[in-house]
Amino acid sequence: MRKSHPIRRVVLATAATVSGVVLLLSLKPSSDPTSASAAGAAPSAAAAGQESPQGGTGTAGTTTVDGDATQTQYGVVQVRLTVANGKITQAQAIQAPKGGTSDQKTALSVPTLNKETVAAQSANIDSVSGATYTSTGYKQSLQSALDKMKEAAASGSSGSSSGSSSGSSSSSGSAQAQAKTVTGQVAQTQYGPVQVRITVSGGKITKAEAVQAPKGGTSDQKTALSVPKLNQEAVAAGNANIDSVSGATYTSTGYKQSLQSALDQAGG
Repeated sequence: MRKSHPIRRVVLATAATVSGVVLLLSLKPSSDPTSASAAGAAPSAAAAGQESPQGGTGTAGTTTVDGDATQTQYGVVQVRLTVANGKITQAQAIQAPKGGTSDQKTALSVPTLNKETVAAQSANIDSVSGATYTSTGYKQSLQSALDKMKEAAASGSSGSSSGSSSGSSSSSGSAQAQAKTVTGQVAQTQYGPVQVRITVSGGKITKAEAVQAPKGGTSDQKTALSVPKLNQEAVAAGNANIDSVSGATYTSTGYKQSLQSALDQAGG
């Protein structure tokens, strides 16, 4: 048998080593860190492209107004309006009665009230059958949101007119001076104090609210039942000659007394 020559073995080993090095060098570009970084940057660029349309451009020219929280027999109702170019584009109840059957009534009434608000562009909407208290509270909070809208629009228009001429500035100032808020004296009742606050504009009551009312025990229910009605009647009547709410005689009497004192302070 013929023995292999030592030199031949060396040559073969060297050739194998060189081939291995060449193979490694040929594979290296596929793991180039620059290509890996470019691949990793693509998702972030795509994400940035998705975020940019969701910025302030979508809400440009729109404002959001929250109405006052209105207490009803079953819970608080509060309405939020989205307004664009002086029109209501969206209405939603950010607070509504919860728990027990209230969940069903809220789910039944609120979507309908939201739609009617956008359609009517006012608080002159129908109550939802089976959800009278929620509907009443909704309309009261809605009206307060509308009042805030009007006040904001009036202040904006008065600001622009004041820049145009001094005469229009004084007239807008006098118009603003006619709108004022007056709080009546505290009327003590058998179940607790009652105090009424009214907003008067152009000689008319535009808003009425009880800043104090009997609390605790059954008084909570009677207050929730009577005060919203008394507020509505005060605005509708424009005076203190309003009917007492059945079942809440003491609260109604105290309300009317405080209301009359507020009217006296407002100049009748």
